[in-house]
Amino acid sequence: MMRCRVSELRYKEIIDVADGSRYGFVGDVEVDLETGQVTQLIVPGRLRLFGLLGRWEDTLFPWSSVRRFGADTILVERGLLRQERRRE
Repeated sequence: MMRCRVSELRYKEIIDVADGSRYGFVGDVEVDLETGQVTQLIVPGRLRLFGLLGRWEDTLFPWSSVRRFGADTILVERGLLRQERRRE
């Protein structure tokens, strides 16, 4: 059995199983406090003009889109992701 702490997720890169697209590294997770389950993984948007213009939208990966965890990667199904504007 492989175990992983939430803090270790930040070092895992999210990759699409369909075409190998690399989305970046996990920046945060969303947890349902009532059940204690992770509901989605969040990859922060890239900086726009060195951060002077803010960031692009975050990419959200619902837990249901996660297909497999590896030592340093997380494989997801692309069709189930969505973008969200960063709240500043």
